Amino acid sequence: MNNKTQHANPSKNRSPRHRAREFALQGLYEWLLNNEDSGVIDAHIREAHGFDKADREHFDALLHGAINHSVALREDFAPLIDRGIAELSPIEHAVLLIGAYELKNHIEIPYRVVINEAVELAKSFGGLDGHKYVNGVLDKLAARLRPAEVAAKQA
Repeated sequence: MNNKTQHANPSKNRSPRHRAREFALQGLYEWLLNNEDSGVIDAHIREAHGFDKADREHFDALLHGAINHSVALREDFAPLIDRGIAELSPIEHAVLLIGAYELKNHIEIPYRVVINEAVELAKSFGGLDGHKYVNGVLDKLAARLRPAEVAAKQA
């Protein structure tokens, strides 16, 4: 399957957890643009087509966790980006929030999986090279947040 086919329907053949990330990305995008209450966004996203196939628990953790801890998450990745937070595209910003949240709070998910999932989100929904940027930032963040896991993987 070529990339165009894959990206034309990002939710096709995706795991429930990946779908949760896609819906969390949509919610965070809405939050970043409109600064709407997370409860309103949550209710809106839950009505979306295909939400029944998402991992609801993971969606809740990502959406609410990324919003509630956004200041600390931004502090974690701000030194690793080459521009101000306000200059990030909303998609890159939302993907970095999701990736940073998972790296920090879901240590049961291997760091490479977190990064790969974030890269896939950026490829599916972001700009042309946004996935490369997300990959670089989260790779550096993983080395800071999970040094033993990263070192073990590189050994």
